[in-house]
Amino acid sequence: MTTATTPAAGPARTTAVSRLTSLGRAELSLLARNRTAIFVALLMPAAMIMAMRSAFEKVDLDGTGLTVAGAALMGGVGTVLIQAVYMNLVAAYVARREELVLKRLRTGEVTDAEILAGTALPAGALALAQSAVIVGAGIAFFGLGAPERPELLVAGLLLGVVLLTALAAVTSVITRTVQTAQLTTLPLFLVSMMGSGLFIPLDIFPDRLAAVCEYLPLTGVMTLVRAGWFGGPEGSDLLGAALTGLVWTALAVFAVQRWFRWDPRR
Repeated sequence: MTTATTPAAGPARTTAVSRLTSLGRAELSLLARNRTAIFVALLMPAAMIMAMRSAFEKVDLDGTGLTVAGAALMGGVGTVLIQAVYMNLVAAYVARREELVLKRLRTGEVTDAEILAGTALPAGALALAQSAVIVGAGIAFFGLGAPERPELLVAGLLLGVVLLTALAAVTSVITRTVQTAQLTTLPLFLVSMMGSGLFIPLDIFPDRLAAVCEYLPLTGVMTLVRAGWFGGPEGSDLLGAALTGLVWTALAVFAVQRWFRWDPRR
């Protein structure tokens, strides 16, 4: 008499959600151990808000539709996106690349897009949580109204997280070490701070300069955030802002697919 044998079951396959969750949980543990990154992400926006609020008291904001507190808190939201997402992720991608973490992850079931997205999940969640705190503080302590169009505010924040994640991956290509990430991220930070409406409303710029600044990477994001919180542009202006952000996102994603480095730069 012969007995039938049951073939051994293969290894259980995981889902994209479970893989992203695992990667995000691991990255969150690493982020929590990086006290410098946590300090910069949490305290730098608050320091920038206080500094710019003092500066705005000497600036004529008539005609911009913003109060001193509103302009400063808008800048705080933009700073949160750049600090918590862009600058943190450039350092994270470079560190994981140089430590061969990215290369080892590619040998498993997880896809390239999931590796990059999973690494970005904690930073994106931190930025969204801080932005919510800033909006809440503006309503509770600075006399600002509730967001006029919450859907635009949320859309702007989500677009900002996705765009800056892709730009962080692109910037990591030219960043050799974690230490040099502080230098390679400065250009976008400075350009955005001066020309994307983070702290200086484009309304006070000359028309030609403002028209040029509208095409900077973060300008569309900040336009959506401002319109969602305080109202403002409508119709074609909002469509143009959204398209600007989406085009920059598409270009950054293409650059990541074409040039992102998975192996250490030694």
